[in-house]
Amino acid sequence: MAVYTKIHLNLAIDIGNTRTKLGLFQNNKPEEVLVVDNLKEINISKLIREKDVTKSIVASTKNIPARLLRILENHTKHIVLDHKTGLPFKNKYATPHTLGYDRIALIAGIQEKYPNKNNLVIGCGTCITYNFINEKNEFIGGSIHPGLKMKLKAMHTFTKKLPLIDLKKTKSFFGKSTEENLRIGSALATALEIDAMIDIYKVNFSQLNILITGGDADFLVSLLKNQIFVHSNLTLVGLNHILEYNA
Repeated sequence: MAVYTKIHLNLAIDIGNTRTKLGLFQNNKPEEVLVVDNLKEINISKLIREKDVTKSIVASTKNIPARLLRILENHTKHIVLDHKTGLPFKNKYATPHTLGYDRIALIAGIQEKYPNKNNLVIGCGTCITYNFINEKNEFIGGSIHPGLKMKLKAMHTFTKKLPLIDLKKTKSFFGKSTEENLRIGSALATALEIDAMIDIYKVNFSQLNILITGGDADFLVSLLKNQIFVHSNLTLVGLNHILEYNA
């Protein structure tokens, strides 16, 4: 007689500035990823029950809804990511209490994929962050840069006449209209900046693994001369890695 083992899943929740991503994991592999603009679109209790979720982790750039916390606490063994949470890497950042939870998750994500390696993960969201973890699994630091939409909004906000425009790809370095000039100053300049930063890391660290992720990653990667891999769910992978480390 066959014996069937019931499959239990982990739930990782990343609450961002504009969207929330939920990942269901089995054996460290994402089984399903959901993206919503508002958490109210998802019946969390039903999801936990139907998917047999036993462990969960949540990270947020803003306040976490109390209702969500109650559900996770009542139905799962849960973690709220903060600066006291145990991490699968050594945090050598000089001000660890100021390190964003999104960056912590990205670092954990690339460390899970490439343990004991020199790794650089570039997060392309509201800001663009560079996060380096060395072959000793030590997070050393990185840098924070304005993101694409932030650049466009800043040029519109701090001038009287420059319009607020949408993102469009451009490989031209010479614009013949104000809109083209703005796109070169944001999209193309950011891609050149990323390439230059990558080149600096490559000079200083051998055998470097590089991943790029975030909402603007697909937009930017086609403009880069460096061939790097886009990982759309690295934050969720990192959160699940942290959850398993603390299990």
